[in-house]
Amino acid sequence: MTTLTTTAPPVAARRVTPLAAVRQTMTLAWRSLVQIKHNPWELLDLSIQPIMFLLLFTYVFGGAISGSTGDYLQFALPGLLVQNALFYTLSTAIGLNTDITKGVFDRLRSLPIARSAPLLGRIIADTAKQVWAFALLIGFGMVLGFRVTTSVVGLLGALALLVVVALAMSWMSVLIGLKASSPEKVQMIAFSTMMPLTFTSSALVPAATFPSWLQAWSDVNPVTHLADAIRGLLIGGDVARAALVSLVWAAGFAVVFAPLAIRAFRSRV
Repeated sequence: MTTLTTTAPPVAARRVTPLAAVRQTMTLAWRSLVQIKHNPWELLDLSIQPIMFLLLFTYVFGGAISGSTGDYLQFALPGLLVQNALFYTLSTAIGLNTDITKGVFDRLRSLPIARSAPLLGRIIADTAKQVWAFALLIGFGMVLGFRVTTSVVGLLGALALLVVVALAMSWMSVLIGLKASSPEKVQMIAFSTMMPLTFTSSALVPAATFPSWLQAWSDVNPVTHLADAIRGLLIGGDVARAALVSLVWAAGFAVVFAPLAIRAFRSRV
């Protein structure tokens, strides 16, 4: 009596042209954006949280920190833009982890699409949401009294710099999302990373008020340089050095974390 053993033929390696890969990536990015229509709470979360932080910091801490809420709003809004952008990279990590743990990526992997399309599609969609959050905070800040005292070029430059740095730092969140075993652990790990970075910087308070040992850390904190650059682009001040340091930090994050994230992505899917 013999046992018949059958082996499934190997799956042929998918061959996708660069143009098709771009088209598939944009399709999956659109999928992530269209999901908002079926889950309006995601848009509310993206909109309400930044406004809530803006109101709380301006009217609860503004008088104590700057002497008046108007002066503090002028100082803090650029920092809140940075804080919101960096915290929103957590949604990329949570979304990726959720798609993987729920088997969405397994279904996508069975399709003749580029393996990178689901990952890049998610990142591009979340970048579009970053633009929405930026416009929302600027618009609501102007209602409260914030004024861009530079120019439209400065405003667009602030948006471009913020998106570039947030996109580079999102690779760290992507790595966390791919390595963690559940969305809850993603949130815990990523939040524990982003919270110290933002609150030990000059994003929300002048670094000169810190103890000397904390000032030393704040001087090298990438969030400090990004907040100073965004503040300079919106209300005036030294921009060149802070923007250059921010871009160097962005390049460092991308060089270190992007390869690690891509390797982790390939091992998961």
